[in-house]
Amino acid sequence: MKNIRIYLAVIAFTFSTLINAQIGERRDGLALGVNAGMTWNTVAFTPTIQQKQLMAPTFGITFRVTSEKYFATVCAFQVELNYARLGWKEDIVSSQNQPLPDTYQRQLDYIEMPLLARLGWGREERGMMGYIVAGPQLGVCLGEKEKYGATWTCNEAGEPDRPNGMFAQYGLPIDRKFDYGITAGLGGELNTRAGHFMLDARYYYGLADLFKNGKKDVFDRSNHGTILLKFTYLFDLRK
Repeated sequence: MKNIRIYLAVIAFTFSTLINAQIGERRDGLALGVNAGMTWNTVAFTPTIQQKQLMAPTFGITFRVTSEKYFATVCAFQVELNYARLGWKEDIVSSQNQPLPDTYQRQLDYIEMPLLARLGWGREERGMMGYIVAGPQLGVCLGEKEKYGATWTCNEAGEPDRPNGMFAQYGLPIDRKFDYGITAGLGGELNTRAGHFMLDARYYYGLADLFKNGKKDVFDRSNHGTILLKFTYLFDLRK
């Protein structure tokens, strides 16, 4: 319930920011385009699973509505529909001295929809503009894949030799396909006659767990944390 309240508060803030901003110079800009970039993802497990960041691609389409300029701030609403590969990559230290150390990663393919309030400062027509984005994000997992290494180190009991004795995740499919959370970031935009070229960095914090977290379940917590670096190109449908 606490996560849901946080999520609803972020949605309310995103839309109230845009609604309350309608007291400046009106803008009627519409822009559409594409985006592509990279994600670096981990999953916050409790009990802990030692990890490295899983690096993978993301790409999609972007639609932006510019509504007004309030003093020096250009206010817009941005919606994206993206594909992203998330998941985790384990750092199995117990086998690092082996000729072929153990490796494991879980790849999760998502369709994501960020709903972003965007505030920009700088030149609207020709030149550079800096901006921040923030808002809720929804996601649906379309599929998952496990990748095991060629070797698999076990202890005397025949169990995978892992930090904290955690190996229940192997072969265990995720329980919750629907994901939601909060994303925020900052970037720069170059505005030209040919369109808008943007580069931004974001962080996504998932509020939903991948696995069930009841008293009898393995994990108390299993949510995404994602760093994104993204390039976007937009062309104007209406200025």
